[in-house]
Amino acid sequence: MALFLHYLSLPYLLEGIEVTLQVTALGLIGGLMMGVILASMQLSRFAVLAGFARGYSVIFRGTPLILQMVFVYDALPHIGIKLPAVLAAGVALAANEAPFISEILRAGVLGVDRGQVLAGQALGMTPGVLMSRVIAPQAIRTMIPAFGAEAVSALKNSSLASVIAVQELTLRSTQLASSTFDFFSIFFASGLIYLGLTGAIAVIQLVVEAWLDLDRASSQKRLMRLLPWHRFQPQDEPLEAAEDRFDDAGVAELPPPRPKLDLIDHARRAEMLRRNNVAVGVEGLRKRYDKHVVLDGVEMTVRIGEVVALLGPSGSGKSTLLRCINHIEGWEAGSIRVGGRRLGFGDAGKKLSPRELANERAEVGVGMVFQQFNLFGHLTAKENIAGPLRWVHGWSRSDADRRAFGLLERVGLSRRADALPRHLSGGQQQRVAIARAIAPNPSVLLLDEPTSALDPELVNEVLEVIRRLAIEDGLTMIISTHQLRFAEEVADRVVLLSGGTIVEEGPAREVLARPKTTVAQRFLSAMAEE
Repeated sequence: MALFLHYLSLPYLLEGIEVTLQVTALGLIGGLMMGVILASMQLSRFAVLAGFARGYSVIFRGTPLILQMVFVYDALPHIGIKLPAVLAAGVALAANEAPFISEILRAGVLGVDRGQVLAGQALGMTPGVLMSRVIAPQAIRTMIPAFGAEAVSALKNSSLASVIAVQELTLRSTQLASSTFDFFSIFFASGLIYLGLTGAIAVIQLVVEAWLDLDRASSQKRLMRLLPWHRFQPQDEPLEAAEDRFDDAGVAELPPPRPKLDLIDHARRAEMLRRNNVAVGVEGLRKRYDKHVVLDGVEMTVRIGEVVALLGPSGSGKSTLLRCINHIEGWEAGSIRVGGRRLGFGDAGKKLSPRELANERAEVGVGMVFQQFNLFGHLTAKENIAGPLRWVHGWSRSDADRRAFGLLERVGLSRRADALPRHLSGGQQQRVAIARAIAPNPSVLLLDEPTSALDPELVNEVLEVIRRLAIEDGLTMIISTHQLRFAEEVADRVVLLSGGTIVEEGPAREVLARPKTTVAQRFLSAMAEE
């Protein structure tokens, strides 16, 4: 035992630990830098870059690390590149780690919910902002366990540096055992040292996971404040005022509506809307997925302040039309103008780059509410609203927070300002999504089946929020919905699609009460029976 402890503390072995850590650090840091580049190339829109990155990955994942180390140390000098043994080992390890780290990074990015990416695009986030504020913060947390495992693997793989005479821990253990012939005690001591090092990596991994766990209410939030996606804590409001908005069950209630007329002169309103400028103009829009035509020559005009309800069976093209208006989807023919601007194209008719298109979305002001809410999962309700105002529109933190809290109060969720989306009900999440969409005061609000993902008992609370926006704020809205009664109450006009074409449109009450076409009659009859 005494001899074992002697080997465990022998300076000759301890010096080998330092070299092992140097090689491992060089491999991980270099591998991370190269991995980021490879992952970016594979995720890019350029096929040549993606192909080069995949080819590199195939080569370096398919050949043994020991051969790569020999190549870097012995072959590169033939072309004039002579590296010290430790540096050569670190370079070879980095080149070997890069494709594995690249796949970890790529998996993390692709693992972020696609709906959140679409929501970021709809809010006008450029690709850089979307990556740094939405994708990366969520991907990093999911990648920590894989990074921890890869760090342990790199530490153990550093032992292969002994093949090029790097005096790391394994080589020194072998040399010591060869001179003393006490193989068991020396390699057992070496194994314990490796176990201690890998155990330290495991501890660091657990600490980082705890620091990045948004569900932990601890003093470690001090670290979170240093990160761009930190959970901002709202100021506490007076308890009496907060309790007034909650019923006995603790469910948030919508604030009382503003005074409004119960009876609307629809003819007078229709005449007023006809005098307004065009907010959205769709001309000859054609869109297909492969050979399936989704939109076939759609023509539609929506005027400022008008509320249009899109009706039609599933697959009729309602959602696709809304996504085309916001240019989340491209199309084959036709044009779309929002506020007189041809969205997605420059003055010469050239398609805008993703960054230019994002800036145009923010300038034109087209808000969008999705079926599945698409809230950013790592941000609180308040940050879901305030964050895009800061990152896209340049608002100050105080102004953005004030706007966010005011909108949450308006939709009855001020007490849930610091709740993560997964801690909210479906109806609450959709109300936050609506608040986020109207926060920058958009010129047009698109709502894609805003109640289809909700339980029946939660539908009314969301419809009430939309109803108030339409009646009280006079927002220009295009709503895809199956709620016929809601469409009749709120919409000025109904547009009924079937098979990618508009089969009937007109004043909401007239179309819903007396449809003219057979397709409309059949659809409305079927919806009325549900």
